[in-house]
Amino acid sequence: MKTKNQRFAATLALALLLAGCGEKPQSADEHADQDAHGHAEAGEKITHFGDKTELFLEFPPLVAGQPSTFVAHFTWLTGFKPVTQGKLSLLLSGGGAPDERFTVDAPAVPGIFKPEISPQATGERELTLILDSGQDRLTHKLGPVTVFPDAQAAAAHGHEGHEEAEGIPFSKEQQWKIDFAVTEAVRGRVRSAVAATGSIRARPDGEAQLAAPAAGVLRASGAFPRIGQAVKKGQVLAVLSPRLGGESDQATLDAAAGKARIALEQARRERERMEDLFKAEAVPERRLIEARASERILQGEAKAAEARAKQLGGDGGGISLRAPIDGVIADVAAGAGAFVAEGAPLLHIADTGHLWLEARVPESELGRLGTPSGAAFVVEGFDRTFEIEPGKNGKLVAVGTVIDTATRTVPVIFEFANPDSALRLGLTAKVQIFAGGGQEAVLVPASAVQDESGTQVVYVQTGGESFERRIVQTGPRDGGCIAIAAGVEPGQRVVSKGAYLIRLSTSKAGPSGHAH
Repeated sequence: MKTKNQRFAATLALALLLAGCGEKPQSADEHADQDAHGHAEAGEKITHFGDKTELFLEFPPLVAGQPSTFVAHFTWLTGFKPVTQGKLSLLLSGGGAPDERFTVDAPAVPGIFKPEISPQATGERELTLILDSGQDRLTHKLGPVTVFPDAQAAAAHGHEGHEEAEGIPFSKEQQWKIDFAVTEAVRGRVRSAVAATGSIRARPDGEAQLAAPAAGVLRASGAFPRIGQAVKKGQVLAVLSPRLGGESDQATLDAAAGKARIALEQARRERERMEDLFKAEAVPERRLIEARASERILQGEAKAAEARAKQLGGDGGGISLRAPIDGVIADVAAGAGAFVAEGAPLLHIADTGHLWLEARVPESELGRLGTPSGAAFVVEGFDRTFEIEPGKNGKLVAVGTVIDTATRTVPVIFEFANPDSALRLGLTAKVQIFAGGGQEAVLVPASAVQDESGTQVVYVQTGGESFERRIVQTGPRDGGCIAIAAGVEPGQRVVSKGAYLIRLSTSKAGPSGHAH
């Protein structure tokens, strides 16, 4: 992309026009900002996209033997932030003259390099900028430029007149400060899709509710489970000490255990007395047998009483509560030491590595649905589109056969991988279900299209710091892209992040340019 400014007379006329229209005088801070920006004198402006960087270059007419300052704005295409370090070389070559190279070792300010050159050879020369960032060597070949023999020749050439394209000004410094990006419009195939609403849920075999098998007290087994904790199938998560029924509580059980110990001690002494009397032939053997039997019975009762008291007191025993599946703890309904009723929910465990997307398709769209070939969806809180590609990261589970009488919809269920567990259960989603087929169209990111009072608008980049408002006709949406039926051509670049702020800037900068 290459544009030329009108030169000195046009610039002066524009300044006088703005002054006559009541342009506000600039503050000292605004002058300081302009100095930092360092725009070149009226001359050429070139915008060029490389593999990794965007270059916006400003420079005055080149005159042999005279110094000229270039202002080169470099932006990383990943993240659209300024290049903050590196060595820049400016090369003039061709035209039957020796190569001339000029170098600066670092940017004057982040993103802006200001090499000063004094070309010697006149005529048409090939201009190339080479940025050595320390990790990459990035080359921008900008094509021919003219080096004039004197200022008069340069001025005469400038007065031939090259009108500057109208546009909305938005400087690189403004772009670098915000979440900003431009994306090239491309021609591609957009798939037919059916719009639906949906929700994220666990698979039926990937979710488990752990309930209390009996009334009792919940005890920790090591660290008590917490939300977000990863667990393995069969892992002991807690212990339930069951309530024994009736009016049994800890004090009652302790008292019963004490009574059982006393009764056992009495039975032991009675058995010993009977043994002595039997040896003295003072009592029949039957009395000794009865004493021994009584001691054994009371010994069993004492052991049972001790076990009941120990179980409810948490010193041992109880029912181990184990994880029925691999997953993470999604909810903890009761804490350690809580008394829970039989059947009360205790823990919710879910496998979030693979989830279900359940979309509800209106009955009016069933004729277009066919056999779904995939789906894409967006959820609140995420600035990207999630796509389900059967055979790659998911599969079609089912298409419902019965209309829900309340919502007049049919469920369409996809299973998909959620490897980083970014998506949570219960999220609502705006879904597109791909129904096969499709058409060729110009595609741009869906985020580039702005709804301005019912009118669909995009902002097309016409230069490094200029943009044009375009009214567009949109077509089907395919994942994160949307088809443009009219208003944008392949190869043009649209603002895909930050378009709203450019729109706001038009209210302060005057007319926003032509809408097509």
